[in-house]
Amino acid sequence: MSSIARNISTDASIETLTADARKDSSTFDRDTASSYLLALERLMILEDLPAFNVTLRSSATLRKSPKRHFTDPSIAVAVIGEDVDWLLRDLKYLGFLFESLVVHNLRVYADAIDAKVFFYRDSTGQEVDAIVQKRNGTWAAFEVKLGYAAADEAANSLLKFAMKLDSQKTNLPKSLNIITSFGFAHRRPDGVNVIPLGVLGK
Repeated sequence: MSSIARNISTDASIETLTADARKDSSTFDRDTASSYLLALERLMILEDLPAFNVTLRSSATLRKSPKRHFTDPSIAVAVIGEDVDWLLRDLKYLGFLFESLVVHNLRVYADAIDAKVFFYRDSTGQEVDAIVQKRNGTWAAFEVKLGYAAADEAANSLLKFAMKLDSQKTNLPKSLNIITSFGFAHRRPDGVNVIPLGVLGK
């Protein structure tokens, strides 16, 4: 659990988790890690985020490893055992925790409309933090940013992602969205929605 907490919101492989866990136990191996992950899933402590499958116009290949998430991001904070001051000193890790919180909330809202949540990453490094897809195939893409100032970067990334999609073979996203920790909800001139987490379900 400590290894998962340290790698929260990443697509850390089983080998990465095993190597990281060896810091706490020299006898920890890949088979042990696999059995622990399965047990945590059955106990509904761990709920990995699967990769999204979509048809691209480019030759980029899709990554299939899931992103690591607890069913509740507060578990990661409890496992790490650090206080608020420590989290504020490590904004990169705090960003990963915020992403996990957003994924947790999106799963709640998605479940209410019979939808599923995924993430996207390809071999070029292009990534979308969360994709919510309904059973009828319609979907929306979400980038998660802890700071409001990163909205331009996130919007450019989403628009670049949308340009990669093969519209002849796949449904295009109904909307492109950025979820932030604060600010006000609005639609940018480029069509990308900015949504503070506090108003996500409204």
